[in-house]
Amino acid sequence: MMTELHTKRLYLRKMKATDASSLFHIWSDPDVTKFMNVSNFTNERQAIEMIELLDGLARANEAIRFSIIEVESTKIIGSCGYNSLDFEHAKAEIGYDLAKVFWGKGYAAEAINSLVEHAFTTLALNRIEAKVHPENVNSIKVLQKLNFIFEGTLRQAERVNGQFHDLNIYSKLRTD
Repeated sequence: MMTELHTKRLYLRKMKATDASSLFHIWSDPDVTKFMNVSNFTNERQAIEMIELLDGLARANEAIRFSIIEVESTKIIGSCGYNSLDFEHAKAEIGYDLAKVFWGKGYAAEAINSLVEHAFTTLALNRIEAKVHPENVNSIKVLQKLNFIFEGTLRQAERVNGQFHDLNIYSKLRTD
């Protein structure tokens, strides 16, 4: 499976253990993790464990996560990827996060667009899904910019810190 993608400003490569320190700084920010189904990280070991978990899913061909690297600075500015790959039904669910200082600069849309193109062309998928907390306005704007279609709300679809939360589901089809 492809382990790197390139855009004009970004280099996406399969996440690796040496990314842990950079990703810890992103995932330890409560503003970044606010709408993720994890609490903000409090030590670097958590980032290492997350990378190991994601690597295991990638080896099983069930998911793949990329570190997002800004070409100009060569800094890791976030992560994105296919949270689940379902080749039987030709679909994937995507997810993404960016360091707060890079919000609002089009990086998320650029990275996600690259994932979507890769999914439709190289992986031969038909459908890409994104599940987003209804209050995550920035993420919703990214999906709308990329012409994802709002399909509805999954009521109390996720439990975070003992509380159930709704998720909005968006999708994009190869034919869209």
